[in-house]
Amino acid sequence: MRFDAVPEPATVAARPHDPRGYPVPAITPYEEGEPRFALTDYEKSAACARERLCSVCGTHMRTDGPVWRVVGAAEAEAIGAALAEGRPYRNLAPTWEGPGHRACMLYASMVCPYLARQQARRRVLDRGTARGATGAVVGFTDFEYAVTDSQVLFRFLGVVEFLPHDDAATAHLATLEREIAQR
Repeated sequence: MRFDAVPEPATVAARPHDPRGYPVPAITPYEEGEPRFALTDYEKSAACARERLCSVCGTHMRTDGPVWRVVGAAEAEAIGAALAEGRPYRNLAPTWEGPGHRACMLYASMVCPYLARQQARRRVLDRGTARGATGAVVGFTDFEYAVTDSQVLFRFLGVVEFLPHDDAATAHLATLEREIAQR
């Protein structure tokens, strides 16, 4: 599915878009006036953590509700296995990828070339790394963060929703459409 066929949540539609039409996430840095999608802006990411802002749309997330993130194959498989065995899951290894709204993460899972396609490979960070066969949009009760001198790190607590996918558009389009309709 083409990225421009995926319905945008209103908060994502309000974001700046690049010349191709891709919305620019709240944590994306700019160089010479152009967004650098594969990178994360330290100050923007730190602000999102401290102010509980969605890393995709940049608007406030509820303080009393869950947060979501998109995970790749290894973490999706670990979460799925833990849930299948009735065990709790906690990501002990921190990640630099921040949380967001459910609709924003569903949208990102379908539109971001790396997240949406199994065969996609990273070009900048972890160059050449493939996403893997599966991924998931995961809801967590909350998150913890640490702002260091050089990066912002996140850990997520308590899985409340697990939406696995091989192809995000096939798996999540109807869910995203319902989520947008409820707003």
